[in-house]
Order: sequence, then C-alpha cells, then structure tokens
Amino acid sequence: MPCSRPGSTPASTRRLLRVLLLVLSLAAAPLAVVGAVGSPAQARAAATAPDPAPDPAIVVSPRGNDSARGTTGAPLRSIQSAVDQASAGDTVVVRGGTYHESVTIPAGKRVTLTAAPGERVWLDGSQTVSSWQASDGGWVHHGWTVTFDHSPTYTWGAPDGTEPSWSFVNPDHPMAAHPDQVWVDGKAQEQVASRAQLRPGTFYVDEAADDLYLGSNPSGRTVLASTLAKAMSIRAAGTTVQGIGVRRFAPSVPHMGAVTVEAPDVTLRRMAVNGNATTGLFVAATGAELDHVRVLDNGMLGLGATYADGIRVVDLVSRRNNSERFNSAPVAGGVKIDRTRGILVSGADIRRNAASGLWFDESAKDITVLDSTIRDNARHGLSLEISADATVADNVIAGNGGFGIKVNNTSDVAIWNNTIVGNDRPVNIVQDDRDANDPGTPGHDPRFPVPAPGMTWINGPVDVHNNVLDRGQSAANCLLCVEDYSGRFTADELGVSASGNVYARASRSAPTWLVVWSRGGGNPDVFTSLDAFNRATGQEARRLEVVGRPAVTARLRTTREVRSATASVALPLPAALAGLLDRRSGVRHLGAWPG
Repeated sequence: MPCSRPGSTPASTRRLLRVLLLVLSLAAAPLAVVGAVGSPAQARAAATAPDPAPDPAIVVSPRGNDSARGTTGAPLRSIQSAVDQASAGDTVVVRGGTYHESVTIPAGKRVTLTAAPGERVWLDGSQTVSSWQASDGGWVHHGWTVTFDHSPTYTWGAPDGTEPSWSFVNPDHPMAAHPDQVWVDGKAQEQVASRAQLRPGTFYVDEAADDLYLGSNPSGRTVLASTLAKAMSIRAAGTTVQGIGVRRFAPSVPHMGAVTVEAPDVTLRRMAVNGNATTGLFVAATGAELDHVRVLDNGMLGLGATYADGIRVVDLVSRRNNSERFNSAPVAGGVKIDRTRGILVSGADIRRNAASGLWFDESAKDITVLDSTIRDNARHGLSLEISADATVADNVIAGNGGFGIKVNNTSDVAIWNNTIVGNDRPVNIVQDDRDANDPGTPGHDPRFPVPAPGMTWINGPVDVHNNVLDRGQSAANCLLCVEDYSGRFTADELGVSASGNVYARASRSAPTWLVVWSRGGGNPDVFTSLDAFNRATGQEARRLEVVGRPAVTARLRTTREVRSATASVALPLPAALAGLLDRRSGVRHLGAWPG
C-alpha cells in the first residue's frame, strides 16, 4: 500500500482541499460575466501575465461561454461541455440558474457534478412559447416542430397490452403515453387528441401541420412547453450528482426516466426530479445511493429501479406522481422496485400518488422498509409481490385507497411496529396460483435459475407483531386478512403468525369481520372478535381490541388507552430488528414510534 512522506499531505487530499476552497469561494462570488476584464490597462496586463494555475474544478454558469476555460472567472455555459472537458475524478461546479440541455455522463468519466453552495440549479426541459394567434375558439402557435415518441410500453414501437386494467394506458386517459407537456402560468394543461376536444385548460399538438393549439387565452401569460426528452443519462460508475434539480422533460415510456442511472455506485444527493412526462428517476445499476431526493408530479412513476442490487433510498420524498393517470398496473405511482436484491428504504415520505405508494415486485429480495410515511395514495400503500425476505417496521401507513400492506406470494416477511390506519384492508396477505417453478410465468429475475434459490412465490412465514390496525374505510371488511385464491394452503401452513397487535373498529359490526383466516380450499374462516380468533387458532395470545374508539389521535400517535396496554400486549423487540431501528433490544412498543 503506497504511503506519503512523513509530514507531507497526500495529493488526493491536497486536491480535495483545493476543491473545497473553490466551492466556498463560489458561495460568495457574483456570477461571472465572460469577456469583461475591466479597464484597458487591466486587459493589457491580462494579455501579458502568465496563465494562472488551473482551478481544481470546472465551473459552469448561465452567463458562461462554452469556448471559455471553465474557471471561476471564465466559466463554461453548458453542463455537457464541462462534462466533455472533464477527466475522470474531476468536479464540475454549476452556478445557480436554468440550463436547457440534456446531459450524458459517459462510461469511464466518473465526475462529481454539484451545484454551487446556496445556489439553485435547474435542468429544465421546457421553453417559453410565444407568437399565438386566435383560431376557432382556441389559440395556435405555428411552426411547432417538436415531436416525441408515444410508445406506450417499455419497448419502442410496441403496442399496449390488451388485458383489461393491465395495459399501461387507461382508456379514460388515452393521451397518457404522449409526452408532450404545456404549462400556462405554471399550471399543467391536459393534452387532447383533436382540435374538436380543445377547451380551456387543454392543448393539442397537430404534428402533421406543425401546429400547437391552446385552449386557454395566452395573452399576458407565460406559456411553457417541453422540448427535450431526457435530462440526464449517468453511465460512469462512481459518479456523484448533488444539488441539481430536473424539471419539465418529456421522456417517452421506453426512455425509462428523465434521469437514468446506468452504471454502478452512483450517488444522487439533494436532487429534485419534478414534473416530467412519464418516469422521473430510474435506476438500472447496482450500488446506487439516493439521499434526500424528491420526485414530484411526474406523469407515470416517481422512482423506478430494476437490477439495482444494493440500492439505498434514504429520506426520499415521492408525491403526486402518475399525474397522467396511467393504469395502476403494470407500473405507476410513487416508487416501484423489481428484480433487485438488497434494498433499503428509510425515512421516506410517499404520499398522494395516483396509484400505489411503494411497490416491490418480480423477485425482489432482501427488502427493508423503515421509519417511513406512506399516506393517501390512490391504491395500496405498500405492496410486496412475488418477492422474498422483507422487513417492514416503524412505518405509518394511512389513508391509502387500497390495502395498507399487501403481501402477495412473498416469503419471509416481518411486519413489526407499524401504524396502519384508514386504509382498505390494513394487512392483506393473499396467495395466488403463480408458480416460481414455471419459467413461463412472468416475474422471474433472468440473472438466476428457475426457480431462483429462496424465491418460492409462496407467502410465509409472515410475522405480524406490535402493529396498530385501526378502523379502515367503509369498504374494508376485515383488519387482518389471510386468503389463498389457489386453494392450496391454510393460514397456518403459510406460516402466518400474529400476536401483540391492536385492532380498533368503529363497532362490533364495522368492519363486518375482524379477521379472515384461510382454510386452504373453500371459503376462509372469519372471526368477529379477537377472543374468538384466539380460541380457534391460538393466534394473538397478547392482544388488544378497541371498539367504538380510535386507537390513534389525529396526528396518528397512539392514544393513552393503547399506550397504557403496552406492557401487557406488545412483544419485546428482537435484537436484529432493534439494531435496524436504533432501538433498545427487548423494548416493548405498539405501533410506529413518534417521528
């Protein structure tokens, strides 16, 4: 192992110090104006003076020039030019402002791309559109030559599926896969398929005539339209991008995302990926770390990941995605991760997405979801489907239109200390007839043999402990539900274990059943009280049933009644789980810990 001379500073450390000094100087420096050198005397002095030592970073500014040197005093204009000039290991510092460009970081060129401290940087895929003329109840901009591919699936040019509710595009929203986007004074307009459908709040693109039509009067208003498809393609292993915002790009579905991570060990930190036509951010490589990333208002999906083993997602915010109203399946909503092993989602805030909130699918394995809030999504809060080895602990899952937690053909699941309130069924454990031994059944990870080791696609064991299952929506007909649609397994054979949980219901008859418990073939057993469930199955030896009163406050904290029952109801927290949650081993607690 090489070492430096006694008393010396390693070259890598000296380089890091120079970069830090430059970044700190930029925090206080005004935006440079390229070509302004002051008085004629200063200009002559500059012409005769020796070149200064090169800065330890390449600088980009909206007031720069791509023929400049990329220094603090002579910054480049485009991020792509800086990347092109960079060598592996270089830092590119981006001054505050808006950059209308697509950036590719090519393989072999590991860089750190960072916003200057305290400055707001946006990659923006839209441009201002002016020169409107009134035309037959609308307004038209002539000479609109921007076109985007509107393939509705992940395969370029392929048609959508035909299975009802399983195609990408919902027939009620037929333009969802068309990436065109228009905003009037910051408000997104709805795309329609013809001039005849034009009305206020909508727009129409006539590609044959190169015309863009607007249904609202643009006079005195700012009209923006997307003109670029991709924002950033990261193809260099070890790259870091931080402090960069991405907005208003128009990726087609098969682009996979406005930002795509295509190389291992990429770090994205303090980024915002907002208002893009389909998927905001997609990870397709191992070892990615997403730290304080926000994905908001994207057309189909906020964050997607495939073949992203070892991905760490910390303090993610994913809100209001699927704004174009694609079908909930096969993919839409807040976050979907599939064919990936070694997944951590911690401290996430996933809410108000127009489909499922957080979805693991297609042979995902070694999943950990901790200390997150999953609220008010249109479909399921958290879905574990044909996957394995999942730990779900210390989460608040509330107000989702579908199930709170859905466990579907997923083995080795631990559900501990969650507050699951106001969903449809709070915990729905359901088995179907998909067979992990059948190579023709969709959902296998092609990197592994069929069946993959440890990937049974059979529920169980599933441990459900120390959770608060509060009253569901009026449509909910049970709080803990275990069913086998294939008719093969009882709940006991699936290894479902429930104890230490709190069940809260509006009355003895709401919901109709407290627990549904699979008997394998035929209809499942149903229980209308915890005592009856315990007598028949031995489950819930430690339990609390709250009738006619909520188990949580308006802030989703447990009530005094629940807290006072902790010692007699809750199971001690296992050491391994305590280590994940940074809690004391053996502590007893009901529901999620207060945030």
